Amino acid sequence: MTRRLRRSRKADLDRIDLTDLALRAADGDVGSEHAFVRRTMDDVWRFCAHTLGAEAADDALQATYIRALASLHRFRGDSSAKTWLIGVARNTCYDEMRSRGRRDRILTKVANQPLDTTAEPEATVDYDDALGCLAAERREAFVLTQVLGFTYEEAAEVQGCATGTVRSRVARARAELVGALTEEAPLQIPR
Repeated sequence: MTRRLRRSRKADLDRIDLTDLALRAADGDVGSEHAFVRRTMDDVWRFCAHTLGAEAADDALQATYIRALASLHRFRGDSSAKTWLIGVARNTCYDEMRSRGRRDRILTKVANQPLDTTAEPEATVDYDDALGCLAAERREAFVLTQVLGFTYEEAAEVQGCATGTVRSRVARARAELVGALTEEAPLQIPR
């Protein structure tokens, strides 16, 4: 395709309503998908920046489009595409805020652990060491949901198991971590 034709196609796509672009993109039109992202990116970034702060807006923007483009085939056009997309951005930002809250609570709990000045420095429990002592499946489920902010359903998809299995793994990982970090129960090193 010549440059002139590409510019002409781009100009045509820039005149199409966003909702129509989203519906075309859902039907597999890659040019419409690119135009949809290009025309909505600034608004989504601004929303993410106001919700999470400018330092986290780029990551939230990327996560929003990953989610939105993956679920674009379910967009029916009942509302405007921009409204739908900002809803995806809102959910992405709220998931990030929940993830930050979980991370902050874990780090606060670790930071508030009393220091045993009589113990050897190697004997203190480190957060990364504690995570490393979890069984691989529990550690992965915990990191996906509690650190990276995946939903239990997304983590189940990543791990290739049922959502209930992920919930169980996370609950057991939490119990083991709390036990290790409060020294109520020694960590068992997985074999």
